Amino acid sequence: MAQREFTGRHALLLFGGAFAVIITVNIVLAVSAVRTFPGLEVKNSYVASQQFDDRRDAQTALGWSVRAEAQDGRVFLSITDAHGNPVEVARLNATLGRATHVRDDIRPDFVFDGTEYSAPATLGAGNWNLRMEATARDGTEFTQRVVLHVKD
Repeated sequence: MAQREFTGRHALLLFGGAFAVIITVNIVLAVSAVRTFPGLEVKNSYVASQQFDDRRDAQTALGWSVRAEAQDGRVFLSITDAHGNPVEVARLNATLGRATHVRDDIRPDFVFDGTEYSAPATLGAGNWNLRMEATARDGTEFTQRVVLHVKD
C-alpha cells in the first residue's frame, strides 16, 4: 500500500478546519451570553460604589438572617432578627428566577403570616435565586440574593 504524503494543502485544511471550529464555538457562546444577559444592575457603577459601605453597614446593623425554601407549590421566605424573632418589613419586593437566565423569572406576591412570608410558586428542580429588596420599619434598605435549591 502506498504511503500518502502530507502536503501543504493538507496542513492548510487542517489548520483552517481547527480555526473554523474555534471561531464557530466562540460565536455561539457570545450569542448565548448576550441573549441571556438580564441587563444592567445599576445605571452608574461609580455612584453606586460611593454609597456601598454606608448601605452595607446599615444593612448589617439590622442583624437580619434570611432563609428561603420551596415545598408543596409554595415559596417560603423567613426573615429573622439577631435574636431569632420573625421580622415583618415595611415593604418587600422579590424576583425569583434561575441564576443563568431571566426567562423563568417571576415576582412572587409574598404574604406575612406572623412568622414568615409565603407565596404560591411552582418551581422546577434545580438552583433558583430569590433577589429580594426589603425596607425595614425604620426605612433601612435591605437587599440580598438568597439561593434556593429545589429537589425533584
